[in-house]
Amino acid sequence: MNEQDTERAVGILNRIMELELAGVVRYTHYALMIYGYNRIPIVSWLKGNADESLAHAHKAGELVTLLGGHPSLKIGTLLETEKHDVGDILRESLEHEKAAVASYYELLTLAEGKSVLLEEYAREMIVGEELHLDEVNKMLRKSGDVQAFRS
Repeated sequence: MNEQDTERAVGILNRIMELELAGVVRYTHYALMIYGYNRIPIVSWLKGNADESLAHAHKAGELVTLLGGHPSLKIGTLLETEKHDVGDILRESLEHEKAAVASYYELLTLAEGKSVLLEEYAREMIVGEELHLDEVNKMLRKSGDVQAFRS
């Protein structure tokens, strides 16, 4: 990769890091706001997502430093909608995850044919995030629905 591509990659990786750190805060908040009969498994799932987001942020930050960049101290956008129904939380999660996937695709496009390391990283993250999106989509469906949830 040339210097300009490296700078762009660092910028994208920093944005990914910021999005993933926002995910840590978001999922932690969501886990605290779950009430009702199904609280325990949903809280556990949300805490797992927070842990995964932190690991993703760390991985992106490591790549920033590998490329000679400086990891961002910023955090992605956090929006408090005051909606804490499980369905609302899952729909917000879906939108947040779509933004993350878009950033991974942007990195993949930049890295293709220039950096196997960044290509493979982006592909691995896209696979995981798309599986996560599918999981959330399935959670938003009513029992027996086979059609994908449309936001």
